[in-house]
Amino acid sequence: MNFGDQNGLAHLLVVSHSARIAEGLAELLSQVAGPEVTILAIGGASDGSLGTDGERVREALEAAGDGPGTVVLMDIGSSVLAVRAALAELEPDQLERIFVADAPLVEGALAAAVTASTGAPADVVAAAAEEARSAAKL
Repeated sequence: MNFGDQNGLAHLLVVSHSARIAEGLAELLSQVAGPEVTILAIGGASDGSLGTDGERVREALEAAGDGPGTVVLMDIGSSVLAVRAALAELEPDQLERIFVADAPLVEGALAAAVTASTGAPADVVAAAAEEARSAAKL
């Protein structure tokens, strides 16, 4: 897992049951955030089916723990469990730079991407994602 160059901007990690959802959302986020924000998408089980590959999640979070700060957004069920299990395996110094956003996946990720593109630190990016819970659509 590689989060690209360490340019000082918060990174985003999108975890979904579906590779297509994760990849499509990452594509959308890249358009919004620009090339300076590193976005990593993990979706699907190791065999390509729906599910969550916990090993890939752990590897990504280990890599994220070395960077400027990473905001993790996930969809449901095993994605949440995989992230929680992976976090339990990290060292305290790695955990200091990882922020798990309790946010709706799409709306939260978009808010996070826009905020990350401004150079905001990861804790502020995570807060922006969580604020998306109350965004009205109509």
